[in-house]
Amino acid sequence: MFRSLTSTAAPSVAAATGQAARGFAAAAAARLDFALSEEQRALDDMSKQFAREVIIPVAAEHDQTGEYPWEVIKQAHALGLMNPHIPEAYGGLGLGGVESCIIAENLAYGCSGIGTAIEGPALAEAPIIVGASDEQKKKYLGRMTEEPLIASFAVTEPGAGSDVAGAKTTAVKKGDDWVINGSKMWITGAGHANWIFVLARTDANARTGAAFTGFIVDGDTPGVNVGRKEVNVGQRASDTRGITFEDVVVPDANRVGAEGYGFKLAMAAFDITRPEVASGAVGLADRAKDEALAYSLERKTFGTEIFNHQDVAFRIADLETGVQLGRLMARRAAWELDQGRPSTYYASMAKRHAGDHAMHAACEACYIFGGNGFNTEYPVEKLMRDARIYSIYEGTSGIQRLNVSRLMRRAFEAGANPGGPDA
Repeated sequence: MFRSLTSTAAPSVAAATGQAARGFAAAAAARLDFALSEEQRALDDMSKQFAREVIIPVAAEHDQTGEYPWEVIKQAHALGLMNPHIPEAYGGLGLGGVESCIIAENLAYGCSGIGTAIEGPALAEAPIIVGASDEQKKKYLGRMTEEPLIASFAVTEPGAGSDVAGAKTTAVKKGDDWVINGSKMWITGAGHANWIFVLARTDANARTGAAFTGFIVDGDTPGVNVGRKEVNVGQRASDTRGITFEDVVVPDANRVGAEGYGFKLAMAAFDITRPEVASGAVGLADRAKDEALAYSLERKTFGTEIFNHQDVAFRIADLETGVQLGRLMARRAAWELDQGRPSTYYASMAKRHAGDHAMHAACEACYIFGGNGFNTEYPVEKLMRDARIYSIYEGTSGIQRLNVSRLMRRAFEAGANPGGPDA
């Protein structure tokens, strides 16, 4: 016969459970804190103000014209909103991943295309921060802090996006130099790049992890041919182009890390920047939710604001839930990075969820706007166009699922937890 928890044994069990719960709560309170620090709140307020007062007023114009937002970039650089990861030793602010996520979210709330233009150099800088020599860091990171310059990350090729192993760009050693030949595609900021991090195959017979080497290529090097600006569906303020390398001579001094180490550098760079990309997607989704909420409290049908129709209110509630989940996951990934641990597990989940939710949120906002959501006079159609790229660039949603599932399997077979010691 089953014994009820209200039996005579229950009080002692309840007491023990309560005592354990109080102990756990005290331990958790000592190390689990979702609040921003005073400095982080100030950064949040400042970047929000920048988005409202500088980005939003010009976002529609840059979307329509495709003009590169140099004036906004210059102001962002002056305020310290560019290059947040660069260490203080090289002139940067040395901000952590969490702070970088705060900036990324707020810039994308204003306009994710302008946000990408401002933040694009961070991806090129990441492998330099991880694997370059002190001399290389002083030369190439230092200049990024001195004036508003653009740097590009050239890994993707016309026939090899997620399939990095299929990349065909080569670098051949000749004396003290390397000669690079090949083509890269969908390179952010390429039309304005002062320098480019290039991944090239240096060993035709090695496995993927040892076949590639990273190089820093100055943008004005002979043989670097930058293609036309691509006319994309969204994020039109950002500059996206192809680059062809024709017998481009690069000194060995510009090789980043050891030969064959380039693939690892590129993957380490994604660990740094994917939380920020996820945060950008969160910012866009948050903007879509806010636009839908404001509109639903103004637009009336059947004698009342459409927010009072349960279908609309529930959709908005779901959008807010997705935003909050994405924000927490992105910042958890960034926090792992700040603790000196790999962020791949959480960064991939954050990128996948936030990227897909951004598109969902923009589409839902268009639905709530009704016919006006399909009209260029209203802001949500731009959000829908801008959102599409988040599930594609810096690793598709499928690649993120692959990362997570592989880490789960590896951890299961090892009897460990893929999320690490604090999961």
